Amino acid sequence: MAGSLTLTACGGSKDDTDDSAVAEVSATEKADPGTVLDRPYTKPDLVLTDTRGKKFDLREETKGKPTLVFFGYTTCPDVCPMTMSNIAIAEKTLPQADQDKLQVVFVTTNPEVDTPKILGEWLPSAGHKSFIGLSGDFATIQAGARQMGIGIDPPKKEKGGTVVSMHGAQVIAFSPKTDEGYVLYGEGTTPDEFAQDLPKLVRGEKP
Repeated sequence: MAGSLTLTACGGSKDDTDDSAVAEVSATEKADPGTVLDRPYTKPDLVLTDTRGKKFDLREETKGKPTLVFFGYTTCPDVCPMTMSNIAIAEKTLPQADQDKLQVVFVTTNPEVDTPKILGEWLPSAGHKSFIGLSGDFATIQAGARQMGIGIDPPKKEKGGTVVSMHGAQVIAFSPKTDEGYVLYGEGTTPDEFAQDLPKLVRGEKP
Protein backbone atom coordinates (compact mmCIF):
# COMPACT_ATOMS: atom_id res chain seq x y z
CA MET A 1 0.00 0.00 0.00
CA ALA A 2 1.43 3.40 -0.96
CA GLY A 3 0.43 6.58 0.81
CA SER A 4 1.36 10.23 0.51
CA LEU A 5 2.14 12.77 3.21
CA THR A 6 0.71 16.21 2.52
CA LEU A 7 1.62 19.37 4.37
CA THR A 8 -0.56 20.66 7.16
CA ALA A 9 -0.99 24.32 7.96
CA CYS A 10 -1.38 24.52 11.71
CA GLY A 11 -4.45 26.60 12.36
CA GLY A 12 -5.48 26.45 8.71
CA SER A 13 -8.26 24.60 6.95
CA LYS A 14 -7.98 21.20 5.32
CA ASP A 15 -7.69 22.98 1.99
CA ASP A 16 -4.40 24.54 3.08
CA THR A 17 -2.22 21.85 1.57
CA ASP A 18 0.59 22.07 -0.95
CA ASP A 19 0.51 19.28 -3.49
CA SER A 20 3.88 20.42 -4.83
CA ALA A 21 5.57 19.22 -1.65
CA VAL A 22 4.15 15.74 -1.27
CA ALA A 23 6.39 12.95 -0.04
CA GLU A 24 5.72 9.37 -1.07
CA VAL A 25 5.90 6.51 1.41
CA SER A 26 5.52 2.80 0.96
CA ALA A 27 3.73 0.96 3.74
CA THR A 28 2.16 -2.33 4.64
CA GLU A 29 -1.48 -2.52 5.67
CA LYS A 30 -2.74 0.53 7.57
CA ALA A 31 -2.36 -0.09 11.26
CA ASP A 32 -4.73 1.45 13.75
CA PRO A 33 -3.52 4.08 14.36
CA GLY A 34 0.02 3.75 12.98
CA THR A 35 1.39 2.55 9.68
CA VAL A 36 4.22 0.02 9.69
CA LEU A 37 6.44 1.00 6.77
CA ASP A 38 7.61 -1.46 4.12
CA ARG A 39 10.76 0.58 3.67
CA PRO A 40 11.86 2.07 6.99
CA TYR A 41 13.51 5.48 6.94
CA THR A 42 17.19 5.81 7.68
CA LYS A 43 17.65 8.12 10.64
CA PRO A 44 18.62 11.46 9.11
CA ASP A 45 22.08 12.91 9.43
CA LEU A 46 20.71 15.88 11.33
CA VAL A 47 22.88 18.00 13.62
CA LEU A 48 21.08 20.88 15.35
CA THR A 49 21.14 22.79 18.66
CA ASP A 50 19.30 21.62 21.76
CA THR A 51 17.66 23.72 24.48
CA ARG A 52 20.96 23.94 26.39
CA GLY A 53 22.60 25.57 23.39
CA LYS A 54 24.69 22.49 22.68
CA LYS A 55 25.16 20.56 19.45
CA PHE A 56 22.78 17.61 19.13
CA ASP A 57 23.56 14.90 16.59
CA LEU A 58 20.27 13.05 16.12
CA ARG A 59 21.92 9.83 14.96
CA GLU A 60 24.50 9.69 17.72
CA GLU A 61 22.41 11.00 20.62
CA THR A 62 19.48 8.63 19.97
CA LYS A 63 21.47 5.60 18.80
CA GLY A 64 20.01 2.39 20.21
CA LYS A 65 17.12 4.23 21.84
CA PRO A 66 13.39 4.11 21.02
CA THR A 67 12.77 7.53 19.50
CA LEU A 68 9.75 9.50 18.34
CA VAL A 69 10.44 12.47 16.04
CA PHE A 70 7.96 15.27 15.27
CA PHE A 71 8.39 18.51 13.33
CA GLY A 72 6.32 21.51 14.42
CA TYR A 73 6.48 24.99 15.96
CA THR A 74 5.67 26.56 19.31
CA THR A 75 3.09 29.09 18.12
CA CYS A 76 1.03 26.47 16.31
CA PRO A 77 -2.51 26.78 17.72
CA ASP A 78 -3.68 23.21 17.30
CA VAL A 79 -1.91 20.23 15.70
CA CYS A 80 1.57 20.64 17.24
CA PRO A 81 0.63 21.14 20.90
CA MET A 82 -2.07 18.48 20.65
CA THR A 83 0.35 15.91 19.20
CA MET A 84 2.95 16.63 21.89
CA SER A 85 0.31 16.48 24.60
CA ASN A 86 -1.02 13.15 23.34
CA ILE A 87 2.46 11.64 23.38
CA ALA A 88 3.14 13.02 26.86
CA ILE A 89 -0.09 11.54 28.23
CA ALA A 90 0.73 8.17 26.67
CA GLU A 91 4.31 8.24 27.94
CA LYS A 92 3.08 8.51 31.52
CA THR A 93 1.39 5.10 31.19
CA LEU A 94 4.77 3.42 30.75
CA PRO A 95 6.81 2.03 33.65
CA GLN A 96 9.43 4.57 34.74
CA ALA A 97 12.25 2.47 33.28
CA ASP A 98 10.62 2.59 29.84
CA GLN A 99 9.90 6.32 30.19
CA ASP A 100 13.61 6.83 30.79
CA LYS A 101 14.45 4.92 27.59
CA LEU A 102 11.98 6.70 25.30
CA GLN A 103 13.32 9.74 23.44
CA VAL A 104 10.76 12.26 22.15
CA VAL A 105 12.31 14.82 19.80
CA PHE A 106 10.52 18.02 18.77
CA VAL A 107 12.22 19.76 15.83
CA THR A 108 11.02 23.28 15.11
CA THR A 109 9.85 24.22 11.63
CA ASN A 110 10.14 27.93 12.52
CA PRO A 111 13.70 28.30 13.84
CA GLU A 112 13.75 32.08 13.40
CA VAL A 113 11.25 32.31 16.28
CA ASP A 114 11.86 29.00 18.04
CA THR A 115 15.37 29.53 19.32
CA PRO A 116 16.89 27.03 21.74
CA LYS A 117 15.93 29.39 24.56
CA ILE A 118 12.29 29.61 23.44
CA LEU A 119 12.08 25.83 23.05
CA GLY A 120 13.65 25.43 26.49
CA GLU A 121 10.88 27.56 27.97
CA TRP A 122 8.00 26.17 25.89
CA LEU A 123 8.51 22.43 26.37
CA PRO A 124 8.51 22.49 30.21
CA SER A 125 5.63 25.00 30.30
CA ALA A 126 3.63 22.64 28.10
CA GLY A 127 4.35 19.74 30.46
CA HIS A 128 7.01 18.08 28.33
CA LYS A 129 10.07 18.35 30.57
CA SER A 130 11.70 15.19 29.24
CA PHE A 131 11.18 16.05 25.56
CA ILE A 132 14.15 17.15 23.47
CA GLY A 133 13.76 20.43 21.58
CA LEU A 134 15.93 21.18 18.55
CA SER A 135 16.47 24.32 16.50
CA GLY A 136 18.95 25.48 13.89
CA ASP A 137 19.26 26.48 10.26
CA PHE A 138 15.95 26.12 8.36
CA ALA A 139 17.56 24.55 5.29
CA THR A 140 19.20 21.91 7.49
CA ILE A 141 15.90 21.16 9.24
CA GLN A 142 14.03 20.97 5.93
CA ALA A 143 16.62 18.57 4.46
CA GLY A 144 16.48 16.36 7.54
CA ALA A 145 12.70 16.20 7.40
CA ARG A 146 12.78 15.24 3.72
CA GLN A 147 14.98 12.26 4.58
CA MET A 148 12.00 11.00 6.61
CA GLY A 149 9.44 11.75 3.89
CA ILE A 150 8.16 14.88 5.64
CA GLY A 151 7.74 18.11 3.72
CA ILE A 152 8.27 21.53 5.28
CA ASP A 153 7.73 24.94 3.69
CA PRO A 154 9.33 28.15 4.95
CA PRO A 155 7.05 29.87 7.51
CA LYS A 156 4.88 32.69 6.13
CA LYS A 157 3.42 35.69 7.90
CA GLU A 158 -0.25 36.32 7.16
CA LYS A 159 -1.93 39.75 6.95
CA GLY A 160 -2.81 39.76 10.63
CA GLY A 161 0.78 39.01 11.59
CA THR A 162 0.11 35.34 12.38
CA VAL A 163 2.90 33.01 11.30
CA VAL A 164 1.77 29.84 9.53
CA SER A 165 4.16 26.96 9.03
CA MET A 166 3.20 24.34 6.46
CA HIS A 167 4.65 21.01 7.54
CA GLY A 168 3.98 17.31 7.61
CA ALA A 169 2.29 16.50 10.92
CA GLN A 170 3.39 12.88 11.21
CA VAL A 171 5.28 11.28 14.07
CA ILE A 172 7.98 8.82 13.03
CA ALA A 173 8.99 6.06 15.47
CA PHE A 174 12.58 4.80 15.27
CA SER A 175 13.48 1.32 16.48
CA PRO A 176 16.13 0.88 19.21
CA LYS A 177 17.21 -2.31 17.43
CA THR A 178 17.82 -0.97 13.92
CA ASP A 179 17.72 2.83 14.41
CA GLU A 180 15.34 2.95 11.44
CA GLY A 181 12.03 4.80 11.29
CA TYR A 182 9.58 1.96 10.90
CA VAL A 183 6.21 3.23 12.14
CA LEU A 184 4.36 6.40 11.14
CA TYR A 185 1.57 8.05 13.15
CA GLY A 186 -0.88 10.55 11.71
CA GLU A 187 -2.02 13.75 13.39
CA GLY A 188 -5.26 12.17 14.59
CA THR A 189 -3.53 9.60 16.81
CA THR A 190 -5.06 9.67 20.31
CA PRO A 191 -3.28 9.27 23.67
CA ASP A 192 -4.85 5.83 24.10
CA GLU A 193 -3.60 4.76 20.68
CA PHE A 194 -0.08 5.95 21.41
CA ALA A 195 -0.23 4.27 24.83
CA GLN A 196 -1.24 0.97 23.24
CA ASP A 197 1.80 0.98 20.95
CA LEU A 198 4.51 2.55 23.11
CA PRO A 199 5.47 -0.62 25.05
CA LYS A 200 6.21 -2.38 21.77
CA LEU A 201 7.99 0.62 20.30
CA VAL A 202 10.26 0.76 23.36
CA ARG A 203 11.22 -2.86 22.65
CA GLY A 204 11.65 -2.26 18.92
CA GLU A 205 8.69 -4.46 18.01
CA LYS A 206 5.98 -3.85 15.42
CA PRO A 207 2.78 -2.53 17.00
